[in-house]
Amino acid sequence: MQRKVLTAIGRTFKHTASSFAIAALVVGLFSSAAQAAVSKEAVAKKKAEVAAKRAGRAQAVAKRKPVVRIQQVAARASYGQLAGLHSVHDGLDLKSSVALVIDQDTREVLFSKNDSAVLPIASLTKLMTGLLVSEAKLPMDEMITITQDDVDTEKGSSSRLRVGATLSRGELLHLALMSSENRAAHALGRTYPGGLDAFVALMNVKAKLLGMKDTRYVEPTGLSKNNQSSAHDLANLVSIAYNDPLMREFSTSHGHQVAVGNRTLQYNNTNRLVKNPLWEIGLQKTGYISEAGQCLVMQAKVAGRKLIMVFLDSAGKLSRIADAERVRRWMEANHSIPSVNTVVRQISG
Repeated sequence: MQRKVLTAIGRTFKHTASSFAIAALVVGLFSSAAQAAVSKEAVAKKKAEVAAKRAGRAQAVAKRKPVVRIQQVAARASYGQLAGLHSVHDGLDLKSSVALVIDQDTREVLFSKNDSAVLPIASLTKLMTGLLVSEAKLPMDEMITITQDDVDTEKGSSSRLRVGATLSRGELLHLALMSSENRAAHALGRTYPGGLDAFVALMNVKAKLLGMKDTRYVEPTGLSKNNQSSAHDLANLVSIAYNDPLMREFSTSHGHQVAVGNRTLQYNNTNRLVKNPLWEIGLQKTGYISEAGQCLVMQAKVAGRKLIMVFLDSAGKLSRIADAERVRRWMEANHSIPSVNTVVRQISG
């Protein structure tokens, strides 16, 4: 290409010295243009490679994201959800996947839903913990210090009872039943005669003695998903625990203050229904871990009847309370026992 240009220029300018100078200048221009073209092509090629790498990374991330989301959803799903229990519908449209309502006096089952399912029970565990401590008649004024052993390593839950805090056994029992205080419950089991292992073994022995064939305990707080039971077993436990005055008093207490060092801590009941004037609750306990969902058990007088209610694996923070309200309204509308005055008026009329 360059040779042809030189020849053409040379002919035009008759091979003069100036023609060669012009030819050299033109060749230089062509050479610079060619180099510039090569440089632009290299830059464009580099940009294309970078863009391709970015696109490849974006595609890889896009492929991974759905998997991550699925894993996160699965991690949050309760055992009841994974088992498909929430797909079972009931006449009251309860949000709990498991429900059981029993007449405490007659043992008549008034309502049930998936009542044979065995699921994690979260802090409902503390009913058994409290019952054993109360029945042992241990000194309630004995001072117990919270240690590092009482810190939750299962779920990493927080507590206002710091390591080194010292409370009486009675105060720890009160906080465990009323406010579901995990370190309090663990300290009660740890300081039981024989130690924590002996206490957990006793929990399981007691369960068998009460006919709780579907129940298993591995620790005293309920933080472990391996603490499991069924609605019928829990109804049986509630019925027994109701006979213990201390269990009734502490579990239904509205609130309680404890002095810890130079601080005064206010604790409140985890069940808002205890303050509701429409409810007459004799014993109750709430519970929650992700594997168990929202849980609630109660002994309450509704529509003239003493009832035992069990709600497990409820979806939503307030749904267990809403389910209890649905049952109360349903009982009042359909299963109310007339008062003595009403019966007398009916007979007189």
